[in-house]
Amino acid sequence: MRLGLIGLGKMGGNMVQRLLQHGVEVVVFDLSSDNIAKAVSHGAVGATSLEDMVAKLEGRKAIWIMVPAGAPTQSTIDKLSSLMGAGDIVIDGGNSNFKASQARGQVLASKNQKFVDVGTSGGIWGLQEGYCMMVGGEAEAVEFLKPVFEALAPSSDQGWRHVGPVGAGHYVKMVHNGIEYGMMQAYAEGFELMHAKKEFALDISDIAELWRHGSVVRSWLLDLTAEALKSDDDLAHLDDYVADSGEGRWTVIDSIEQGIPTPVITSSVQMRFRSQQEESYQGKVLSAMRNAFGGHAVKTKE
Repeated sequence: MRLGLIGLGKMGGNMVQRLLQHGVEVVVFDLSSDNIAKAVSHGAVGATSLEDMVAKLEGRKAIWIMVPAGAPTQSTIDKLSSLMGAGDIVIDGGNSNFKASQARGQVLASKNQKFVDVGTSGGIWGLQEGYCMMVGGEAEAVEFLKPVFEALAPSSDQGWRHVGPVGAGHYVKMVHNGIEYGMMQAYAEGFELMHAKKEFALDISDIAELWRHGSVVRSWLLDLTAEALKSDDDLAHLDDYVADSGEGRWTVIDSIEQGIPTPVITSSVQMRFRSQQEESYQGKVLSAMRNAFGGHAVKTKE
């Protein structure tokens, strides 16, 4: 099978390598000629444009997009749709909003083209470990792409599922990322508690390693945390700014729309917002109120 793949960043570039290792031919395109050259050095076929990519795909065409969500994804899909024919498949493997995926699926369906949304998890470790893929789309299109999913997954029958119609893949991935936010926040709070308990002189790195074996809180996230703590328990080289990709926000919005309580996920998203502030205005307001009603001491700037 020959697949087109657009977007050769850290994740997309690694996906190309894994596909090639499992016998899938890949035609690649990226705005960076260096990224294209790197993929070609691993055995991919390079394309100079989207038009060139489509021309190098014979028969029924399938093109996987790994570009930033929003306008870059939309413009890429619009251009591909104008170049591709009836029955051809566009796959969005990025972190798009599921509602946008549903709308894109409807537009492509009106042209007798297929849209498949794939929530893709695995990050930079996917090349070595394989990717977890949550697939949305028509059953016939998903079946056609089965060799691709089997190549990218940890094994042919594990790590990927057709979870529902168009939009379902990105919806399940959105919830997956919301859960990830909550898990990360719980780990962070627990480790901060232990780090602050100076009377016990706890070896945080050693405890993280301990929990990896037999504990009910063991996980891949804990594995990565233990590795990060090995060189520096205090993580002195890091700032406490934590970005949010948007999927945590979308999960909270969906919970509100459905009237489903998600207090842990919601709190974890709010904590990321707090980490992104240089200083908190609401904290200043709280300090002013305590001083006003109770005469409590306030901390002022130098």
